[in-house]
Amino acid sequence: MKKFLYLLVQFTWGLGQTVIGFLFFMIHIARPHRIYRCAIETQWKDKWAGLSLGPFIFVPTNDDKEYQKGARIHEYGHTFQSLVLGPFYAIVGVISVGWGSVVYPILKGTKKYKDVKYTKCFVEYNASWLGEKITGEKACW
Repeated sequence: MKKFLYLLVQFTWGLGQTVIGFLFFMIHIARPHRIYRCAIETQWKDKWAGLSLGPFIFVPTNDDKEYQKGARIHEYGHTFQSLVLGPFYAIVGVISVGWGSVVYPILKGTKKYKDVKYTKCFVEYNASWLGEKITGEKACW
C-alpha cells in the first residue's frame, strides 16, 4: 500500500518532476537500472554527481561502492522532498543545482572554505537526513 501511495503522489502532485525524470531515464535507457524501494535507480556515467526527479534517481557510476550506496540514500531522500513539495520541488531543484554546480565548487576552491561539507546547504542536508531516516542507511553527503 505504501508503494502505491508513493507512486500515486509522484505521478499526480509531483507530475512535473516525474515527467522530466522519465525523459532523463529515456536518455539513459542503455545504462544499468534497478528498483530501489519505490524509486527507479539509474547508474549514469558521472562519477560523482547524482540527480533525483520524482521517483527517478540517477546515481554515480563510481568504483567506490560505499560512495555509490551513500549517493543512492541521499538521492532517495530527494524523492521524499518531491512527495512533500510537489510542484514546488522546482525550488529545491534550482537551489540544489546552484549549490552543487556553482557555489560549492567555488567554496571548495578557496582556502577558507575548502573543507565545507556538501550538506552545508539546507536542501542537501535535508535530503541526506530524510534518506537516512527512511532507509536506516548512511548517506555519503
